[in-house]
Amino acid sequence: MVKAVAVLGSSDGVKGTIFFTQEGDGPHYNPASKEHGAPEDENRHAGDLGNVTAGADGVANINVTDSQIPLTGPNSIIGRAVVVHADPDDLGKGGHELSKSTGNAGGRVACGIIGLQG
Repeated sequence: MVKAVAVLGSSDGVKGTIFFTQEGDGPHYNPASKEHGAPEDENRHAGDLGNVTAGADGVANINVTDSQIPLTGPNSIIGRAVVVHADPDDLGKGGHELSKSTGNAGGRVACGIIGLQG
């Protein structure tokens, strides 16, 4: 099993840690020129993992399984970024000019680089 981690932070106090695990050889990551979409959409960026909502305490605990983001191989996500946006992602369906490229998710409030975990 391969493990990775991204530690998120910002100057505004937004912070967190995201852990990634991969079992087996992993799937093929295909960053083809696809439109922005929801995790369940066939036509989506490989990194479109959907919205995460924090609770009243400001904490978000999630568990996502995705077949398009491998930790190994030539198209690994190691060294790529995780970005937390200010607004909900419209998943490419909002009709805004930015829907198909960014999900019209607003500014970036925190980010972290994905690295291998011991």
